[in-house]
Amino acid sequence: MSHIIDNHRSAKFARLAAPFLLPLLLLLLCPPAVQAAAPGITGTTFNLNAADSTISQPDGMNVYSWGYGCSTAPSGFSPAGMPGAACPSMQVPGPTLIVHQGDRVTLVLTNNLPAAAGNTSILFPGFNVCTAVMNPDGSCPATPTGVPGLLTREAAHGGSVTYSFIASTAGTHSYYSGTQSDLQIEMGLYGAIIVLPTAVPAGCRAVAATLPDGQPDYRNAAAAYNHSASCYDREYLFQFAEMDPRIHSQAQQQAGVACAQSTGCMVVETEPYHPAYFLINGRSMPDDMDPNYAVQYPHQPYNGNPHMHPGELVLLRVIGNGRWQHPFHEHGNHVRILARDGNLLLSQTDPTKPAGPLLFTTTTTPGLAMDGIFYWTGRGLNWDVYGHTAGALYTDQAFPAYLGKPVVCIPDANGYYTADPLAPNYYEWCQDHDKPLEAHAFGAVGSGGPVTLPDANILTDGFWYGGSPYLGPDATARAVGPASSIPPNNTQANPSKSEAGFAFMWHSHNEREITTSNIFPGGMMMMMLVDPQAFLINEAN
Repeated sequence: MSHIIDNHRSAKFARLAAPFLLPLLLLLLCPPAVQAAAPGITGTTFNLNAADSTISQPDGMNVYSWGYGCSTAPSGFSPAGMPGAACPSMQVPGPTLIVHQGDRVTLVLTNNLPAAAGNTSILFPGFNVCTAVMNPDGSCPATPTGVPGLLTREAAHGGSVTYSFIASTAGTHSYYSGTQSDLQIEMGLYGAIIVLPTAVPAGCRAVAATLPDGQPDYRNAAAAYNHSASCYDREYLFQFAEMDPRIHSQAQQQAGVACAQSTGCMVVETEPYHPAYFLINGRSMPDDMDPNYAVQYPHQPYNGNPHMHPGELVLLRVIGNGRWQHPFHEHGNHVRILARDGNLLLSQTDPTKPAGPLLFTTTTTPGLAMDGIFYWTGRGLNWDVYGHTAGALYTDQAFPAYLGKPVVCIPDANGYYTADPLAPNYYEWCQDHDKPLEAHAFGAVGSGGPVTLPDANILTDGFWYGGSPYLGPDATARAVGPASSIPPNNTQANPSKSEAGFAFMWHSHNEREITTSNIFPGGMMMMMLVDPQAFLINEAN
């Protein structure tokens, strides 16, 4: 990364973070390959089971948990081409179900939890659910499946229950256990449903092999809803939850008890509640920055590591699947909320316009799903983030088609350079073009600017570090001059065509929630990587 940009001014957070900043930076400088997107399983019929296993945490603990998983192979995975895609018999969170608006969805749940856990079930908030395969006319059969439960029909130990519903509402939705929810959701029985809209709204681009800038297209749909305000270029799903290992330990100790009661035979104290693990998609930082379907997390397939190019509209699908609210802050920009629980937030006077709030933190409420748009362009920084100089020509080999051509920034109606999606400075804020960062406009960082390169004896180059406060082809030369190179040892780890952009820390604003077992850093934390245009963001490698 060129640097970590943090425009948050919380003195309290700064006091907490300061003693740990160097270890955190060192950790971030040696990451594995990153992947994200919003992966899941596709189809209209899903065969899931509830089962037990363990999930791992960064402190080395394997925590006994319950989760939904596939009892038979799904009909497919989305997005296509993601290596290692799998649906194990148990995972946390459960498989993300990707369906289309209007689909008739059928899900068969088999209870393979320990007998002592008793019955289990699934709730699908926001949908009218039959507890059997619905009739062709959409009505529910007179004879339901499963056994009676407090909130829905349940699957007894070793038995099954069938749910069916029409995916009537597009957007992001949650599903979770409706049986002994204080225990079963805590243990990991929750997941997400993504309902894709039926059409491509006006102004949105249909899903294709590539985006306009030539990058691979890993969207599940052209828009989040049947509305032009919901177009997007990339999408990521984040499910927030927490775990109290004391509860999990009690359940594990009693898992082998013989039991014939539908309510189970476990006596587990779920209060007082003292979670030690704070999860994004079932993982804590830094595990959430490892790839999707990484082999080291067989029961935690989904990661939390978004990345983008400047100007791209990033759809954030956010679900609160735990017991607590989590004030999650996305550095770099606010998030414009499009919808809650599949309900678009539109202006009452002009329904063609969105009216969702612009949020500093996307506070996740238990059971609530949100869709929002995030983007970053460098506007507002008041300097040229690409490090351009007046009259400069492109010299970077990462863009052979532009070699020797002048660097231009012709603003569109909104002030951005969008004439050429393949240009190295696509979506540059033209008002800041050629505007220097340095105190001495003629010089580079080494000639007296406020940005200082790190001491090579303290901080070394890593996979995300480009040694420059700039983004793109001119980043290296503009930062250190043509006769020098990035330290240490006169080597440069990341030329401008690699993943050496800007890294924004995204994290919970509850300080305890960015720890793992009370050790910082950990918990609900990730990095948003704004990559140079030359870097190929390939979610499938």
